[in-house]
Amino acid sequence: MNLRDLKYLVALAEHRHFGRAAQACFVSQPTLSTQIRKLEETLKVTLIERTQRQVILTPVGEAVVAQAQRVLRDVDDLVRIADDNRDPLGGDVRVGIIPTVAPYLLPRILPIVRREFPKVSIKLTEAQTRVVMRMLSDGDLDAAIVALPVAEEHVVQAKLYTEAFYLAVGKQHPKAGRKTVSLDDLANEQVLLLEDGHCLRDQALEICNSHDAVENTNFRATSLETLRQMVAANIGVTLMPELALGGRGGAVRYIPFRGRAPSRDIGLVWRATASRAELLGRMARAIHAPLR
Repeated sequence: MNLRDLKYLVALAEHRHFGRAAQACFVSQPTLSTQIRKLEETLKVTLIERTQRQVILTPVGEAVVAQAQRVLRDVDDLVRIADDNRDPLGGDVRVGIIPTVAPYLLPRILPIVRREFPKVSIKLTEAQTRVVMRMLSDGDLDAAIVALPVAEEHVVQAKLYTEAFYLAVGKQHPKAGRKTVSLDDLANEQVLLLEDGHCLRDQALEICNSHDAVENTNFRATSLETLRQMVAANIGVTLMPELALGGRGGAVRYIPFRGRAPSRDIGLVWRATASRAELLGRMARAIHAPLR
């Protein structure tokens, strides 16, 4: 048994097809099939139920695949630890980031990272909070930029900035001429929100529910840009985070809340045991300074 055979098995479990798994591993299908059979002989169990239509993992196969994935992650961590010790301020850093932050924050912080950490190569994954946090827990990411706080244990949380929410209304909306609004002004408004899975939806929904606003359930957006266009078309209003505000002269008016405005904290999080903890802490401080 060797790591190569475990990689073949994990690829087969992912693709459920010998041909596609072989292609992903850059080997011929007979080679992959032969090595899987040798692995079964070594372990003295049947890992794969072979049919003409599909590949099915046996129960013991499922368990072996799960263990193989852990082994391969541990090996990756071993290699990364060695790399980090050779150059603690260089190499790849895999960062997840949520969609309601990515297009607005990345243009601001990537030049800072390139300037302060010229030997670091950032590998980005954009996905909803639950996805990036699962990837972080599984070791597939080194860090994530998400809304704080996160509930996961054994995670370091470093706040990067706080941003206020603004009330976004169309030019024809009765409140479009106001300089400020209060949270009580949300009462009975038809509020457009993001689809399930976005942490921003949960934050906005909590604000709306506590101030008698009504969610427009006829439409749920996949992005802030879609919400912006729907507001411009006078379909409803929404809460827009400050970093995502567009130009002030367009079809949408962004009105600040007076008093204690609703807001959210955005931060960089990483596993407390991460081998790149020192570098990630330095990166968080470098990014935080100009965003304060």
